[in-house]
Amino acid sequence: MSSNSNIFIRYKFVFSDDKTIEYEIKLDSETCELIPSEKPDIPFWCKLDYLKCDDCTINTEGYDYCPPAVNSIDLIDLFRDTFSYDVIDVIVETSERIYFKNKISVQQALGSLFGIIMVTSGCKDLDKLRPMVRFHLPFATITESVYRATSMYQLAQYIRTQHGLEPDYEMQDLLNTYKKIHKINVNFVKRLQKASEKDANLNAVVILDTFSQMVPFGIGDTLKDFEKLFSPYLK
Repeated sequence: MSSNSNIFIRYKFVFSDDKTIEYEIKLDSETCELIPSEKPDIPFWCKLDYLKCDDCTINTEGYDYCPPAVNSIDLIDLFRDTFSYDVIDVIVETSERIYFKNKISVQQALGSLFGIIMVTSGCKDLDKLRPMVRFHLPFATITESVYRATSMYQLAQYIRTQHGLEPDYEMQDLLNTYKKIHKINVNFVKRLQKASEKDANLNAVVILDTFSQMVPFGIGDTLKDFEKLFSPYLK
């Protein structure tokens, strides 16, 4: 169910009073970059220099606004009056399949959407996680996230060698990326404090950050647990 060769990911939030909120993300089929909607009025909290990350790598001469912030405007507006603890059912539709999760909090599902937007918007420090969006797995566990992140990263190292570049099989740069993600999330929450009346948007990014910080801490132990699974490769 894709159009114009674009990839779509559609989230449908179903509240207990049968109210529904739908949000669709469109991505370029080759690069998985977000295809943004028109934003005629951009609020001040989206300005690049407003709460800009200390080590932001975006050239201020080419950008007036923080890309993840601008691309989150529509989503933030939809949930600015929603409490994070509201219990909902969620349907996630992609070109390949449909996922369903019942009885979860708004902040859990909303955090997943923020994660997609942030890594596909053109933030240089988040770009390296973009390949995982191509095979988006809603409601992933920590173990699944560790597997997906490390598998994606090791494939990236193979591709680097095919281009004559030095690989990082020890995954040090992956760990550094997750450290940068934490700094970005902290600043993003500060931006959201100016954009939301209730706490759904704020807590969604807080939950997203907490989850993302568990991934690097889980890499060592989780990969050891995977060794028996990969025993055929050790013979």
